[in-house]
Amino acid sequence: MAKVVLKPGHVRPVHTGHPWVFQQAVARLEGGAQSGDEISVFDPQGRFLGRGLYSPKSAIPVRLFTRSDRPIDGALFRERIARAIELRRTLGLPATDTDAYRLIHGEGDGLPGLIVDVLGDVVSVQLNTVGVAKREGLVFSAIEEALAPRAILDRTGEIAARIEGVEVGRGLVRGDANLDALRFRERGFSYEIPLGIGHKTGYYLDQRNLRGRVEALAEGRTVLDAYSFVGSFSIAAARGGATRVVAVDESALVAEVAAETARRNGLAQAVEVRRADALAALEQAGNEGGYDLVLCDPPKLAPSRGKREAALALYRRLARLSAAATKPGGLMVLSSCSGVVTHEDLVRALALGARDANTQAVVLERHVQAPDHPVPAAFPEGLYLKSVIARIETLS
Repeated sequence: MAKVVLKPGHVRPVHTGHPWVFQQAVARLEGGAQSGDEISVFDPQGRFLGRGLYSPKSAIPVRLFTRSDRPIDGALFRERIARAIELRRTLGLPATDTDAYRLIHGEGDGLPGLIVDVLGDVVSVQLNTVGVAKREGLVFSAIEEALAPRAILDRTGEIAARIEGVEVGRGLVRGDANLDALRFRERGFSYEIPLGIGHKTGYYLDQRNLRGRVEALAEGRTVLDAYSFVGSFSIAAARGGATRVVAVDESALVAEVAAETARRNGLAQAVEVRRADALAALEQAGNEGGYDLVLCDPPKLAPSRGKREAALALYRRLARLSAAATKPGGLMVLSSCSGVVTHEDLVRALALGARDANTQAVVLERHVQAPDHPVPAAFPEGLYLKSVIARIETLS
């Protein structure tokens, strides 16, 4: 079997439990590994550190699946999926009011490069590395054996496909050819999302807990939900007792689904859906007196470290517009799903943006992704989602 030998000084992270071997950590490659092959990792003294899958086109050429000398085969996938199911059960998932959750969160569940979301009776996957993509048959069979879903969808994203040299998501790969929408429940809300909406695996499960927090904070408040997608935050705020909720998304199809989601859940009178640019909507809100609670959860702004500085500038701008759109004494929520942006980065952008709007932001709460998106302690990159709830005050 091919092997990678690490450079001196690059062993500690891997030994501690970090699942990635970066290109700059590699001293040499022995054995002629091909793209997607199993490969063993050794320290400079020849001590075995683990086994992973090889991605020669990536800045992360090896992602470790096991610290044991065992094959990365169907048995391993079945074991990891069974373990993930048990973990979700301890988290109360699925529940009587929720049948949508993340089952496999890549490195957090010992299967780097694989994302598996359960959305009702459908499973949506992302095969984000060439090694996982070459083992899709093992993945799909293990999922069918464990869950017996109505269908399996491949929703692999364009960025991963380009970096790893794999196919972009193909849609339905197994199961019911008549499937036309994702139908599921989350926290008692009912959703029906057409397959034509191509966001991630089909829904943003990672913000489940924050949606619950927004619901708890919404009573008696007017709410602006920028980047609303299908309106999950909006209907949460409406159920929480908001006096007015405005949901904004620039996509006509998404806005239509958001309006239907509100109707489906008996909240059509409480939620106004607008098709508009979020930045323009925030600016308009600031000019018209603002809202008591402003939600700003943009799509990923920094897909790579090279985009980080530009993203931080945009987060600062979003913070300025959101703060200006928040009434004095009101609350705003700012989120980032960019892994290269830290919580400290986000809070600094919030502070600077609020000051640009001649206000002050006081941080009340920090939030991360829902617990069905676990993160190994030695893998800080896995904590990709950060949100801040802040009170916006006038300068005095």
